[in-house]
Amino acid sequence: MTATAATSTTVTTATGSVTTTQPEAGTTTTGTTTGATATGSAGANPVLRVAPASPAAAAAYFGASLAFHADVSDVAAALAEGGDAGFVVLDSRSTESWDQGHIPGAVHLPTALIPEQAEQILDKSVPVVTYCWGPGCNGATRAALALAQLGFQVKEMLGGFEYWAREGFEFETWDGRERRAADPLTAPVGTDDCGC
Repeated sequence: MTATAATSTTVTTATGSVTTTQPEAGTTTTGTTTGATATGSAGANPVLRVAPASPAAAAAYFGASLAFHADVSDVAAALAEGGDAGFVVLDSRSTESWDQGHIPGAVHLPTALIPEQAEQILDKSVPVVTYCWGPGCNGATRAALALAQLGFQVKEMLGGFEYWAREGFEFETWDGRERRAADPLTAPVGTDDCGC
């Protein structure tokens, strides 16, 4: 194998580690690398300029992603079944944000208070799903990190409160419960099943 420059990425999952090596832009690499086959060149289209990972590396990466994340629709479906969903939802935003609207039944614990209050409020045997405002906010990521460092099992809800409301799920404010019409860019019209 010939390579002038490359970038390696290691993904560690419950089943082990996978290292993928991809060529840097402007270089040509041909051959099989650990976990990925990289055949790309500076003249390739933007999608294939960096070659796709091998199926094994992709499976490890996407499997790990699902271990760390849940989406709004899956959280809503699990909560709608009634009874014990097997996890608790945690809103990591400020009190002012919580008051604007939050997921019914969520626990409110701002990220800054997690180190001193999480073990008093949450049960370490119950997984926690964190959320913040939306995709442009990494507050849920910071909250998940703080909880994991305390020994909690945790996932981050992708999309946050923004996508919860945009997908038409009910939320609570001080004035009671509200629901907005689903945004057709985020949820199918006329059905609850997005097919994914």
